[in-house]
Amino acid sequence: MNQAQAILTPLPVGTSLIPGTLRAEMDARRAAGRSFDVREALRIIVPLCTQLAELHGQGAKLFVNPSSLGYTPERGIRVIEHLAGTAPSLPRDRACLAPEERSGAPGDARGSVFAVGAILYELLTGASVGPGMRRPAEVIPDLPPTLEGVMGKALVADPKLRPADLGALAQALHNVSPAASMRPPMASDVLLDEDGIEVNVSMSMIPPSVAPVGGVGAPAIPSAPALPRFQAVSNEGPYAVAIPAARPPVRNANDPTQKLADLKASLESDPRPRYVVVKGGMDHGPFSAVELLQQVASGQFAGTDVLRDSFLREERAIQDWEEFAPFAEQAKLNRDIVQEKKAFEEVVQKERQGMQYKALIGVALMGVILAAGGGFWLRRRATQQKELAVQDRSGTIEVDVKSGLTNPNKQGGPGAGGTRPAGGGNYPVLGGGMSCEAAQARYVEEYKMGSSGTPADLTAGAYGAVLNKGSYLNSCGVPSSMSVNICAAVQNGRAVGVTVSTNPSNPGIASCVAGQIRGIGFPSHPRLDVTRTTFAAN
Repeated sequence: MNQAQAILTPLPVGTSLIPGTLRAEMDARRAAGRSFDVREALRIIVPLCTQLAELHGQGAKLFVNPSSLGYTPERGIRVIEHLAGTAPSLPRDRACLAPEERSGAPGDARGSVFAVGAILYELLTGASVGPGMRRPAEVIPDLPPTLEGVMGKALVADPKLRPADLGALAQALHNVSPAASMRPPMASDVLLDEDGIEVNVSMSMIPPSVAPVGGVGAPAIPSAPALPRFQAVSNEGPYAVAIPAARPPVRNANDPTQKLADLKASLESDPRPRYVVVKGGMDHGPFSAVELLQQVASGQFAGTDVLRDSFLREERAIQDWEEFAPFAEQAKLNRDIVQEKKAFEEVVQKERQGMQYKALIGVALMGVILAAGGGFWLRRRATQQKELAVQDRSGTIEVDVKSGLTNPNKQGGPGAGGTRPAGGGNYPVLGGGMSCEAAQARYVEEYKMGSSGTPADLTAGAYGAVLNKGSYLNSCGVPSSMSVNICAAVQNGRAVGVTVSTNPSNPGIASCVAGQIRGIGFPSHPRLDVTRTTFAAN
Protein backbone atom coordinates (compact mmCIF):
# COMPACT_ATOMS: atom_id res chain seq x y z
CA MET A 1 0.00 0.00 0.00
CA ASN A 2 1.29 3.41 -0.98
CA GLN A 3 2.22 5.46 2.10
CA ALA A 4 0.27 8.47 0.88
CA GLN A 5 -2.84 6.41 0.28
CA ALA A 6 -2.77 4.46 3.54
CA ILE A 7 -5.73 5.38 5.70
CA LEU A 8 -7.44 4.09 8.78
CA THR A 9 -10.80 2.36 8.77
CA PRO A 10 -13.41 4.96 7.75
CA LEU A 11 -14.87 6.76 10.72
CA PRO A 12 -18.17 8.63 10.96
CA VAL A 13 -18.05 12.18 9.64
CA GLY A 14 -19.36 15.01 11.80
CA THR A 15 -18.38 13.42 15.13
CA SER A 16 -17.14 16.15 17.40
CA LEU A 17 -14.12 14.12 18.50
CA ILE A 18 -13.10 11.03 16.52
CA PRO A 19 -11.06 8.40 18.44
CA GLY A 20 -7.79 7.34 16.84
CA THR A 21 -7.12 10.76 15.31
CA LEU A 22 -4.36 13.23 16.00
CA ARG A 23 -6.99 15.56 17.47
CA ALA A 24 -8.02 12.93 20.02
CA GLU A 25 -4.38 12.46 21.06
CA MET A 26 -3.75 16.20 21.30
CA ASP A 27 -6.85 16.79 23.43
CA ALA A 28 -6.02 13.84 25.68
CA ARG A 29 -2.56 15.23 26.33
CA ARG A 30 -3.92 18.74 26.87
CA ALA A 31 -6.36 17.38 29.48
CA ALA A 32 -3.49 15.58 31.23
CA GLY A 33 -1.28 18.67 31.15
CA ARG A 34 1.19 17.11 28.71
CA SER A 35 2.39 18.31 25.32
CA PHE A 36 4.54 17.08 22.47
CA ASP A 37 8.24 17.74 22.60
CA VAL A 38 10.20 18.79 19.52
CA ARG A 39 11.28 15.27 18.61
CA GLU A 40 7.74 13.84 18.89
CA ALA A 41 6.31 16.71 16.85
CA LEU A 42 8.89 16.30 14.06
CA ARG A 43 8.33 12.54 14.04
CA ILE A 44 4.70 13.32 13.11
CA ILE A 45 5.10 16.35 10.85
CA VAL A 46 7.97 15.22 8.55
CA PRO A 47 6.18 12.08 7.22
CA LEU A 48 2.92 14.08 7.06
CA CYS A 49 4.57 16.54 4.67
CA THR A 50 5.70 13.63 2.48
CA GLN A 51 2.21 12.09 2.36
CA LEU A 52 0.55 15.41 1.55
CA ALA A 53 3.07 16.13 -1.22
CA GLU A 54 2.20 12.83 -2.91
CA LEU A 55 -1.57 13.36 -2.54
CA HIS A 56 -1.44 16.88 -3.99
CA GLY A 57 0.82 15.57 -6.74
CA GLN A 58 -2.09 13.32 -7.70
CA GLY A 59 -4.41 16.37 -7.83
CA ALA A 60 -6.08 16.02 -4.41
CA LYS A 61 -7.71 19.00 -2.69
CA LEU A 62 -7.79 18.66 1.09
CA PHE A 63 -8.86 20.27 4.37
CA VAL A 64 -5.83 19.26 6.41
CA ASN A 65 -6.51 19.37 10.16
CA PRO A 66 -5.85 17.14 13.20
CA SER A 67 -9.30 15.53 13.01
CA SER A 68 -8.57 14.37 9.44
CA LEU A 69 -5.32 12.65 10.45
CA GLY A 70 -5.18 9.18 11.97
CA TYR A 71 -2.52 8.76 14.65
CA THR A 72 -1.20 6.15 17.05
CA PRO A 73 2.31 6.09 18.53
CA GLU A 74 2.85 2.63 16.99
CA ARG A 75 1.62 3.30 13.44
CA GLY A 76 2.43 7.01 13.27
CA ILE A 77 0.52 9.56 11.21
CA ARG A 78 -1.93 8.81 8.38
CA VAL A 79 -4.09 11.05 6.17
CA ILE A 80 -7.77 10.06 6.27
CA GLU A 81 -8.78 11.26 2.82
CA HIS A 82 -12.56 11.13 3.19
CA LEU A 83 -12.30 13.19 6.42
CA ALA A 84 -9.85 15.57 4.80
CA GLY A 85 -12.40 16.16 2.05
CA THR A 86 -14.89 17.77 4.49
CA ALA A 87 -14.50 21.12 6.23
CA PRO A 88 -13.99 20.62 9.99
CA SER A 89 -16.44 21.89 12.61
CA LEU A 90 -14.25 22.07 15.71
CA PRO A 91 -12.81 25.59 16.31
CA ARG A 92 -9.29 24.26 16.90
CA ASP A 93 -9.44 22.30 13.64
CA ARG A 94 -10.71 25.34 11.75
CA ALA A 95 -7.78 27.35 13.12
CA CYS A 96 -5.44 24.98 11.24
CA LEU A 97 -6.98 25.76 7.86
CA ALA A 98 -5.31 28.23 5.52
CA PRO A 99 -7.18 31.55 5.21
CA GLU A 100 -8.19 30.82 1.63
CA GLU A 101 -9.84 27.54 2.70
CA ARG A 102 -12.16 29.14 5.28
CA SER A 103 -14.66 30.12 2.62
CA GLY A 104 -15.45 26.40 2.19
CA ALA A 105 -13.17 25.21 -0.64
CA PRO A 106 -10.45 22.58 0.05
CA GLY A 107 -6.87 23.70 -0.50
CA ASP A 108 -3.92 22.76 -2.63
CA ALA A 109 -0.30 22.28 -1.61
CA ARG A 110 -0.01 25.92 -0.49
CA GLY A 111 -2.98 25.44 1.84
CA SER A 112 -1.45 22.25 3.22
CA VAL A 113 1.85 24.06 3.90
CA PHE A 114 -0.11 26.49 6.13
CA ALA A 115 -1.97 23.58 7.79
CA VAL A 116 1.30 21.76 8.55
CA GLY A 117 2.72 24.91 10.14
CA ALA A 118 -0.47 25.41 12.20
CA ILE A 119 -0.56 21.78 13.38
CA LEU A 120 3.13 21.95 14.32
CA TYR A 121 2.52 25.18 16.23
CA GLU A 122 -0.33 23.60 18.22
CA LEU A 123 1.66 20.41 18.90
CA LEU A 124 4.47 22.41 20.45
CA THR A 125 2.62 25.23 22.24
CA GLY A 126 -0.82 23.72 22.90
CA ALA A 127 -2.40 26.91 21.48
CA SER A 128 -4.16 27.58 18.20
CA VAL A 129 -3.00 29.82 15.40
CA GLY A 130 -4.84 33.13 15.39
CA PRO A 131 -4.99 36.53 17.08
CA GLY A 132 -2.98 36.70 20.27
CA MET A 133 -0.74 33.76 19.38
CA ARG A 134 2.74 34.00 20.84
CA ARG A 135 6.07 33.32 19.29
CA PRO A 136 6.92 29.65 19.84
CA ALA A 137 10.25 30.58 21.44
CA GLU A 138 8.37 32.50 24.14
CA VAL A 139 6.51 29.33 25.13
CA ILE A 140 9.32 26.77 24.69
CA PRO A 141 12.61 28.04 26.12
CA ASP A 142 14.85 25.55 24.31
CA LEU A 143 13.10 25.66 20.93
CA PRO A 144 15.63 25.58 18.08
CA PRO A 145 15.58 29.00 16.35
CA THR A 146 15.54 27.30 12.94
CA LEU A 147 12.26 25.56 13.76
CA GLU A 148 10.53 28.84 14.62
CA GLY A 149 11.79 30.37 11.37
CA VAL A 150 10.43 27.46 9.30
CA MET A 151 7.04 27.70 11.00
CA GLY A 152 6.96 31.43 10.38
CA LYS A 153 7.39 30.94 6.63
CA ALA A 154 4.82 28.14 6.51
CA LEU A 155 2.25 30.32 8.30
CA VAL A 156 2.30 33.22 5.84
CA ALA A 157 -1.34 34.34 5.50
CA ASP A 158 -1.26 35.43 1.86
CA PRO A 159 -1.16 32.30 -0.38
CA LYS A 160 0.63 34.25 -3.12
CA LEU A 161 3.57 34.80 -0.76
CA ARG A 162 3.49 31.35 0.83
CA PRO A 163 5.77 28.50 -0.37
CA ALA A 164 4.06 25.47 -1.93
CA ASP A 165 6.87 22.90 -1.75
CA LEU A 166 5.89 20.33 0.88
CA GLY A 167 8.95 18.24 0.08
CA ALA A 168 11.25 21.16 0.80
CA LEU A 169 9.28 21.82 3.99
CA ALA A 170 9.81 18.20 5.09
CA GLN A 171 13.52 18.47 4.39
CA ALA A 172 13.85 21.75 6.32
CA LEU A 173 12.06 20.33 9.34
CA HIS A 174 14.13 17.12 9.22
CA ASN A 175 17.31 19.19 9.28
CA VAL A 176 16.27 20.75 12.60
CA SER A 177 16.67 17.37 14.31
CA PRO A 178 17.79 14.62 11.92
CA ALA A 179 17.56 11.94 14.60
CA ALA A 180 13.90 12.67 15.26
CA SER A 181 12.52 11.32 11.95
CA MET A 182 13.49 9.33 8.88
CA ARG A 183 15.03 11.37 6.12
CA PRO A 184 12.33 12.44 3.62
CA PRO A 185 12.77 11.97 -0.12
CA MET A 186 14.91 14.68 -1.66
CA ALA A 187 12.87 17.49 -3.19
CA SER A 188 13.31 17.86 -6.95
CA ASP A 189 15.59 20.63 -8.12
CA VAL A 190 12.93 21.79 -10.60
CA LEU A 191 10.38 22.23 -7.83
CA LEU A 192 12.85 24.10 -5.69
CA ASP A 193 13.67 26.43 -8.56
CA GLU A 194 10.03 27.07 -9.36
CA ASP A 195 9.31 27.76 -5.70
CA GLY A 196 12.50 29.64 -5.06
CA ILE A 197 10.77 32.88 -4.03
CA GLU A 198 11.76 35.22 -1.25
CA VAL A 199 9.20 34.58 1.50
CA ASN A 200 7.88 37.75 3.14
CA VAL A 201 7.67 36.72 6.79
CA SER A 202 5.95 40.01 7.65
CA MET A 203 2.77 38.30 6.43
CA SER A 204 3.31 35.32 8.72
CA MET A 205 0.73 34.54 11.37
CA ILE A 206 3.57 34.39 13.90
CA PRO A 207 3.93 37.93 15.29
CA PRO A 208 7.20 39.73 14.66
CA SER A 209 9.68 40.21 17.44
CA VAL A 210 9.11 43.85 18.44
CA ALA A 211 10.17 44.94 21.91
CA PRO A 212 7.80 47.24 23.84
CA VAL A 213 8.83 50.88 24.01
CA GLY A 214 8.37 53.04 27.09
CA GLY A 215 9.16 50.60 29.87
CA VAL A 216 7.58 47.54 31.42
CA GLY A 217 3.95 47.07 30.46
CA ALA A 218 4.00 49.80 27.78
CA PRO A 219 2.06 49.09 24.58
CA ALA A 220 4.04 47.66 21.72
CA ILE A 221 4.68 50.48 19.25
CA PRO A 222 6.06 49.66 15.82
CA SER A 223 9.58 50.94 15.45
CA ALA A 224 11.94 51.31 12.56
CA PRO A 225 13.37 47.93 11.53
CA ALA A 226 16.82 47.26 12.87
CA LEU A 227 19.49 45.24 11.14
CA PRO A 228 19.45 41.80 12.80
CA ARG A 229 22.61 39.93 13.73
CA PHE A 230 22.81 36.37 12.48
CA GLN A 231 25.07 33.59 13.59
CA ALA A 232 24.17 31.01 10.95
CA VAL A 233 21.88 30.15 8.03
CA SER A 234 20.06 26.82 7.95
CA ASN A 235 18.45 24.96 5.00
CA GLU A 236 18.24 26.03 1.39
CA GLY A 237 15.54 27.21 -0.98
CA PRO A 238 12.36 28.95 0.14
CA TYR A 239 12.67 27.64 3.72
CA ALA A 240 16.18 28.93 4.34
CA VAL A 241 16.22 30.44 7.84
CA ALA A 242 18.62 32.95 9.31
CA ILE A 243 19.31 32.07 12.95
CA PRO A 244 19.41 35.19 15.17
CA ALA A 245 22.20 35.54 17.69
CA ALA A 246 19.86 36.20 20.60
CA ARG A 247 16.27 35.44 21.49
CA PRO A 248 13.80 37.51 23.51
CA PRO A 249 13.22 36.62 27.14
CA VAL A 250 10.95 33.65 27.79
CA ARG A 251 7.84 33.97 29.95
CA ASN A 252 5.96 31.23 31.72
CA ALA A 253 2.70 30.85 29.78
CA ASN A 254 1.26 28.42 32.34
CA ASP A 255 1.01 31.01 35.11
CA PRO A 256 -2.75 31.64 35.49
CA THR A 257 -2.18 35.08 37.01
CA GLN A 258 -0.37 36.11 33.85
CA LYS A 259 -2.87 34.64 31.39
CA LEU A 260 -4.75 37.83 30.59
CA ALA A 261 -1.59 39.93 30.74
CA ASP A 262 0.16 37.52 28.38
CA LEU A 263 -2.80 37.61 25.99
CA LYS A 264 -2.68 41.41 25.96
CA ALA A 265 1.08 41.38 25.48
CA SER A 266 0.75 38.87 22.65
CA LEU A 267 -1.85 41.00 20.88
CA GLU A 268 0.22 44.13 21.35
CA SER A 269 3.38 42.44 20.08
CA ASP A 270 1.91 42.30 16.58
CA PRO A 271 1.99 45.86 15.13
CA ARG A 272 0.54 44.90 11.76
CA PRO A 273 -2.81 46.55 10.81
CA ARG A 274 -4.77 43.39 10.12
CA TYR A 275 -8.14 44.01 11.81
CA VAL A 276 -11.20 45.69 10.28
CA VAL A 277 -14.37 46.41 12.28
CA VAL A 278 -17.76 46.51 10.55
CA LYS A 279 -20.04 48.97 12.34
CA GLY A 280 -23.13 50.69 11.01
CA GLY A 281 -22.66 49.05 7.62
CA MET A 282 -19.21 50.63 7.21
CA ASP A 283 -15.68 49.25 7.48
CA HIS A 284 -13.44 50.89 10.05
CA GLY A 285 -9.72 50.25 9.92
CA PRO A 286 -7.55 48.41 9.38
CA PHE A 287 -6.24 48.54 12.94
CA SER A 288 -3.35 46.91 14.68
CA ALA A 289 -4.14 44.92 17.82
CA VAL A 290 -3.05 47.87 19.99
CA GLU A 291 -5.34 50.28 18.12
CA LEU A 292 -8.23 47.84 18.22
CA LEU A 293 -7.90 47.32 21.98
CA GLN A 294 -7.81 51.09 22.49
CA GLN A 295 -10.98 51.50 20.41
CA VAL A 296 -12.73 48.75 22.38
CA ALA A 297 -11.63 50.20 25.73
CA SER A 298 -12.86 53.68 24.76
CA GLY A 299 -16.30 52.32 23.80
CA GLN A 300 -15.94 53.14 20.12
CA PHE A 301 -16.55 49.47 19.32
CA ALA A 302 -18.77 47.07 21.27
CA GLY A 303 -18.61 43.31 21.59
CA THR A 304 -21.47 42.92 19.13
CA ASP A 305 -19.63 44.70 16.31
CA VAL A 306 -18.18 42.44 13.61
CA LEU A 307 -14.39 42.01 13.47
CA ARG A 308 -12.63 40.79 10.36
CA ASP A 309 -9.09 39.41 10.43
CA SER A 310 -7.61 40.23 7.03
CA PHE A 311 -4.89 37.61 7.53
CA LEU A 312 -7.24 34.75 8.36
CA ARG A 313 -10.00 36.10 6.08
CA GLU A 314 -12.50 35.36 8.80
CA GLU A 315 -15.02 37.63 10.47
CA ARG A 316 -17.37 37.35 13.45
CA ALA A 317 -18.51 39.46 16.40
CA ILE A 318 -15.72 40.78 18.61
CA GLN A 319 -17.21 38.97 21.59
CA ASP A 320 -16.98 35.69 19.65
CA TRP A 321 -13.23 35.98 19.15
CA GLU A 322 -11.59 34.13 21.99
CA GLU A 323 -8.65 36.54 21.93
CA PHE A 324 -10.71 39.77 22.12
CA ALA A 325 -13.77 38.66 24.11
CA PRO A 326 -12.20 39.30 27.59
CA PHE A 327 -11.34 42.88 26.66
CA ALA A 328 -14.78 43.55 25.13
CA GLU A 329 -16.41 42.16 28.27
CA GLN A 330 -14.19 44.28 30.53
CA ALA A 331 -14.94 47.41 28.49
CA LYS A 332 -18.68 46.72 28.72
CA LEU A 333 -18.38 46.22 32.47
CA ASN A 334 -16.56 49.55 32.80
CA ARG A 335 -19.22 51.30 30.73
CA ASP A 336 -21.98 49.74 32.84
CA ILE A 337 -20.25 50.93 36.02
CA VAL A 338 -19.96 54.45 34.62
CA GLN A 339 -23.63 54.44 33.57
CA GLU A 340 -24.74 53.14 36.97
CA LYS A 341 -22.68 55.80 38.72
CA LYS A 342 -24.12 58.49 36.46
CA ALA A 343 -27.67 57.24 37.02
CA PHE A 344 -27.07 57.13 40.79
CA GLU A 345 -25.75 60.70 40.77
CA GLU A 346 -28.80 61.81 38.78
CA VAL A 347 -31.13 60.15 41.31
CA VAL A 348 -29.26 61.77 44.20
CA GLN A 349 -29.41 65.15 42.48
CA LYS A 350 -33.14 64.79 41.83
CA GLU A 351 -33.75 63.75 45.44
CA ARG A 352 -31.68 66.69 46.66
CA GLN A 353 -33.65 69.08 44.46
CA GLY A 354 -36.88 67.45 45.60
CA MET A 355 -35.93 67.88 49.25
CA GLN A 356 -35.01 71.53 48.66
CA TYR A 357 -38.29 72.09 46.85
CA LYS A 358 -40.22 70.42 49.66
CA ALA A 359 -38.35 72.51 52.23
CA LEU A 360 -39.24 75.70 50.38
CA ILE A 361 -42.87 74.59 50.15
CA GLY A 362 -42.85 73.81 53.87
CA VAL A 363 -41.37 77.19 54.77
CA ALA A 364 -43.90 78.92 52.52
CA LEU A 365 -46.79 76.97 54.05
CA MET A 366 -45.51 77.72 57.54
CA GLY A 367 -45.33 81.41 56.66
CA VAL A 368 -48.88 81.33 55.32
CA ILE A 369 -50.12 79.52 58.43
CA LEU A 370 -48.34 81.96 60.76
CA ALA A 371 -49.63 84.93 58.77
CA ALA A 372 -53.15 83.55 58.83
CA GLY A 373 -52.90 82.84 62.55
CA GLY A 374 -51.54 86.31 63.27
CA GLY A 375 -54.28 87.92 61.19
CA PHE A 376 -56.93 85.84 62.91
CA TRP A 377 -55.57 86.79 66.34
CA LEU A 378 -55.48 90.46 65.45
CA ARG A 379 -59.02 90.32 64.05
CA ARG A 380 -60.24 88.40 67.07
CA ARG A 381 -58.63 90.87 69.45
CA ALA A 382 -60.05 93.81 67.57
CA THR A 383 -63.47 92.15 67.62
CA GLN A 384 -63.26 91.53 71.35
CA GLN A 385 -62.14 95.09 71.94
CA LYS A 386 -65.05 96.29 69.87
CA GLU A 387 -67.52 93.99 71.61
CA LEU A 388 -66.26 95.03 75.02
CA ALA A 389 -66.37 98.70 74.20
CA VAL A 390 -68.89 100.49 76.36
CA GLN A 391 -71.77 101.96 74.40
CA ASP A 392 -71.88 105.76 74.83
CA ARG A 393 -75.46 105.89 76.01
CA SER A 394 -76.98 107.93 78.88
CA GLY A 395 -77.45 106.00 82.08
CA THR A 396 -74.45 103.72 81.45
CA ILE A 397 -72.33 105.57 84.00
CA GLU A 398 -73.65 106.63 87.37
CA VAL A 399 -71.79 108.24 90.20
CA ASP A 400 -73.87 108.21 93.35
CA VAL A 401 -72.92 110.90 95.84
CA LYS A 402 -76.35 111.22 97.43
CA SER A 403 -76.64 113.09 100.66
CA GLY A 404 -78.35 110.08 102.14
CA LEU A 405 -74.86 108.74 102.77
CA THR A 406 -74.08 111.73 104.94
CA ASN A 407 -74.80 112.12 108.63
CA PRO A 408 -78.63 112.65 109.00
CA ASN A 409 -78.00 115.22 111.74
CA LYS A 410 -76.13 117.45 109.30
CA GLN A 411 -77.50 119.90 106.76
CA GLY A 412 -78.28 118.25 103.40
CA GLY A 413 -79.91 115.07 104.63
CA PRO A 414 -81.58 112.42 102.50
CA GLY A 415 -83.13 113.72 99.36
CA ALA A 416 -80.88 116.74 99.25
CA GLY A 417 -79.60 115.87 95.73
CA GLY A 418 -76.37 114.68 94.20
CA THR A 419 -73.96 117.30 95.52
CA ARG A 420 -72.10 117.76 98.76
CA PRO A 421 -71.86 121.15 100.46
CA ALA A 422 -68.45 122.63 100.53
CA GLY A 423 -66.58 122.61 103.75
CA GLY A 424 -64.23 120.35 105.69
CA GLY A 425 -64.75 117.52 108.15
CA ASN A 426 -63.62 114.06 109.16
CA TYR A 427 -64.59 110.99 107.09
CA PRO A 428 -64.54 107.35 108.10
CA VAL A 429 -62.02 105.29 106.14
CA LEU A 430 -63.28 101.87 105.01
CA GLY A 431 -61.21 98.74 104.59
CA GLY A 432 -61.25 96.83 101.31
CA GLY A 433 -62.70 93.44 100.37
CA MET A 434 -66.38 94.29 100.73
CA SER A 435 -69.17 94.30 98.27
CA CYS A 436 -70.35 97.58 96.85
CA GLU A 437 -73.56 97.42 98.89
CA ALA A 438 -71.75 96.54 102.12
CA ALA A 439 -69.40 99.48 101.71
CA GLN A 440 -72.35 101.83 101.36
CA ALA A 441 -74.06 100.40 104.45
CA ARG A 442 -71.00 100.72 106.62
CA TYR A 443 -70.08 104.19 105.54
CA VAL A 444 -71.05 106.86 108.10
CA GLU A 445 -70.08 110.34 107.28
CA GLU A 446 -69.39 112.72 110.12
CA TYR A 447 -69.95 115.87 108.35
CA LYS A 448 -69.56 119.22 110.05
CA MET A 449 -70.79 122.32 108.45
CA GLY A 450 -68.27 125.02 107.92
CA SER A 451 -65.36 122.67 108.17
CA SER A 452 -62.55 123.75 105.97
CA GLY A 453 -60.13 121.69 103.89
CA THR A 454 -62.75 119.54 102.14
CA PRO A 455 -61.73 118.97 98.49
CA ALA A 456 -64.25 119.47 95.70
CA ASP A 457 -66.40 116.50 94.66
CA LEU A 458 -65.21 114.34 91.70
CA THR A 459 -67.42 114.03 88.64
CA ALA A 460 -68.82 110.81 87.12
CA GLY A 461 -66.49 111.22 84.13
CA ALA A 462 -63.44 111.05 86.40
CA TYR A 463 -64.40 107.57 87.55
CA GLY A 464 -65.84 106.43 84.20
CA ALA A 465 -62.57 107.27 82.44
CA VAL A 466 -60.98 104.57 84.55
CA LEU A 467 -63.68 101.96 84.85
CA ASN A 468 -65.07 102.18 81.33
CA LYS A 469 -61.83 101.16 79.57
CA GLY A 470 -62.80 97.52 80.03
CA SER A 471 -59.28 96.22 79.33
CA TYR A 472 -59.43 94.18 82.52
CA LEU A 473 -62.26 92.13 81.01
CA ASN A 474 -59.86 90.64 78.43
CA SER A 475 -57.69 89.22 81.22
CA CYS A 476 -60.68 87.27 82.53
CA GLY A 477 -61.74 85.88 79.12
CA VAL A 478 -65.18 87.53 79.08
CA PRO A 479 -66.98 86.32 75.92
CA SER A 480 -68.73 88.78 73.65
CA SER A 481 -72.09 87.12 74.34
CA MET A 482 -71.95 87.94 78.07
CA SER A 483 -73.24 91.12 79.78
CA VAL A 484 -71.29 92.39 82.81
CA ASN A 485 -72.74 94.67 85.55
CA ILE A 486 -70.23 96.36 87.85
CA CYS A 487 -70.75 98.36 91.05
CA ALA A 488 -67.65 99.86 92.67
CA ALA A 489 -67.45 101.83 95.97
CA VAL A 490 -64.30 104.00 95.72
CA GLN A 491 -62.56 105.88 98.53
CA ASN A 492 -59.12 107.44 98.56
CA GLY A 493 -58.36 106.19 95.00
CA ARG A 494 -59.17 102.49 95.49
CA ALA A 495 -62.23 100.26 95.23
CA VAL A 496 -63.08 99.29 98.80
CA GLY A 497 -66.27 97.53 97.71
CA VAL A 498 -66.98 95.74 94.39
CA THR A 499 -70.01 93.81 93.16
CA VAL A 500 -69.94 92.09 89.73
CA SER A 501 -72.78 90.13 88.15
CA THR A 502 -72.81 88.46 84.70
CA ASN A 503 -75.54 87.36 82.29
CA PRO A 504 -75.46 84.47 81.77
CA SER A 505 -74.23 83.84 85.29
CA ASN A 506 -70.59 82.81 85.66
CA PRO A 507 -69.20 83.11 89.24
CA GLY A 508 -65.65 82.45 88.10
CA ILE A 509 -65.60 85.29 85.58
CA ALA A 510 -67.43 87.59 88.02
CA SER A 511 -64.84 86.92 90.75
CA CYS A 512 -61.98 87.48 88.28
CA VAL A 513 -63.41 90.84 87.10
CA ALA A 514 -63.94 91.94 90.73
CA GLY A 515 -60.34 91.14 91.52
CA GLN A 516 -59.14 93.11 88.48
CA ILE A 517 -61.19 96.16 89.56
CA ARG A 518 -59.84 96.03 93.13
CA GLY A 519 -56.37 96.46 91.68
CA ILE A 520 -57.23 99.50 89.54
CA GLY A 521 -56.15 102.95 90.69
CA PHE A 522 -58.96 105.58 90.71
CA PRO A 523 -58.85 109.35 91.27
CA SER A 524 -58.38 109.89 95.02
CA HIS A 525 -61.07 111.54 97.24
CA PRO A 526 -61.67 111.11 100.96
CA ARG A 527 -65.39 110.60 100.61
CA LEU A 528 -66.93 107.34 99.51
CA ASP A 529 -68.25 107.46 95.95
CA VAL A 530 -70.14 104.71 94.13
CA THR A 531 -69.96 104.14 90.35
CA ARG A 532 -71.85 101.61 88.25
CA THR A 533 -70.96 100.38 84.78
CA THR A 534 -72.63 97.94 82.41
CA PHE A 535 -70.90 96.18 79.49
CA ALA A 536 -73.72 95.03 77.22
CA ALA A 537 -73.46 91.86 75.10
CA ASN A 538 -73.76 92.09 71.29
